[in-house]
Amino acid sequence: MSDDLRILAVPALSDNYVWLLADASGAAIAVDPGEVAPVRAALAREKLRLTAVLLTHHHPDHIGGAAALTDGGRIAIYAPHDERIDVPCTRVGDGDRVAIESPALRFDVIAVPGHTKSHIAYFGQGIVFCGDTLFSVGCGRIFEGTPAQMLASLDRLAALPADTLVCCGHEYTEANCAFAETVDPRNAALSRRLAQARAQRGHGTPTVPVSLAEERACNPFLRVDTDAIVAALPDTQDRVGRFAELRRRKDGFQAPAA
Repeated sequence: MSDDLRILAVPALSDNYVWLLADASGAAIAVDPGEVAPVRAALAREKLRLTAVLLTHHHPDHIGGAAALTDGGRIAIYAPHDERIDVPCTRVGDGDRVAIESPALRFDVIAVPGHTKSHIAYFGQGIVFCGDTLFSVGCGRIFEGTPAQMLASLDRLAALPADTLVCCGHEYTEANCAFAETVDPRNAALSRRLAQARAQRGHGTPTVPVSLAEERACNPFLRVDTDAIVAALPDTQDRVGRFAELRRRKDGFQAPAA
């Protein structure tokens, strides 16, 4: 990410993040604004002016504040091809490029179905806004796709440059680490990530963004081909099966009380 850009994770609802990306002049975009008030407060506090909104998928906790933030339609919204996003917007899909004049930003659109059928991610400036597809040390639930689709989506994200900053939609890192330790207990990178996340949350700071290199090292959903995960899931025969079993176990996992 260039030095003249700054990124802010704005807490919203119970555990969402709305992302703001701003330049030195104060022009800013918002990603997945599920709630209006925290975004407006952050814009005012940081002396920013909103110029565009990016949406990754149709769930209300990611789009609920979008229409109210667009100044009567004068601020552009970019969104996937999905009629459930019922706001005036520019529809974008896999392979498209979003060009924003101020701040001067370019994003490649990547289709990442699985969590929802029309989920997209935005990659540019060394950042990937990935909504609910990839979380730190985890991934989204599969609501509308298949395990094969979700794994293919994660593979596409994992193939981005190692220094890419992962900007996901929720603060789930501590609970995700607790699950990851059940299938990858000897992973030193995972142990370090959990300690880091606990310290960050203890100080009231977000655990994201995080580099893709760190995620490759400790996220079990990106590590289905490693010896550790293969050994942890001896009854699965292929990588899609391992991924599906990981997701099944995570769906029923209860993190231990702190």
